[in-house]
Amino acid sequence: MAESTIIFISGGVRSGKSSFAEQLAAGEAEKTGGQLHYIAAGQASDSEMKERIRRHQKDRLNSGLSWQTWEKSTKLQELSGVFTNTDIILLDCLTTLLNNELFSVDEQWVKREYQQKVMQGILEGIEQISRGCHRLIVVSNEVLNEPLESNELVFIYGRMLGQLHQQIVANARQAFLVESGIPILMKGKE
Repeated sequence: MAESTIIFISGGVRSGKSSFAEQLAAGEAEKTGGQLHYIAAGQASDSEMKERIRRHQKDRLNSGLSWQTWEKSTKLQELSGVFTNTDIILLDCLTTLLNNELFSVDEQWVKREYQQKVMQGILEGIEQISRGCHRLIVVSNEVLNEPLESNELVFIYGRMLGQLHQQIVANARQAFLVESGIPILMKGKE
């Protein structure tokens, strides 16, 4: 069985996980000579998100690296045939992708079958992309450290995100947790 191409990075909001992921991707591209690709799952739905997207775009532009950006807020599988086996892909971020997919159809999020379909689609997209590239770096927020409260929506979202994290990490080459800008290797070797 071939070694996984997936590196999973999680951390709290503003923990430095995206910066770490970008540095890791740049290092991988330098080693292999591969093209850097950035799959941006964010949608500019409010002023805070618009500012975050602008900041991330500016950071990539100022990095001096040549990023090919793909704005893909849903249906990740549609990118599966785009990449080559030397490419380095950064998906930022899984939590936003799950949110976009879960709420892409009105009021379906409450149905268990729909939840399973959403998770399966995300996992298939990640698997398909990872098979066609040198390295896929998946970034996600660590939101499961807080109580999920009694709100059904929050509980369902948290459960789904936790299941996605577990399945991706089980198949990942490496997994990192970033806290206060410090990456901690949780799975794999340096």
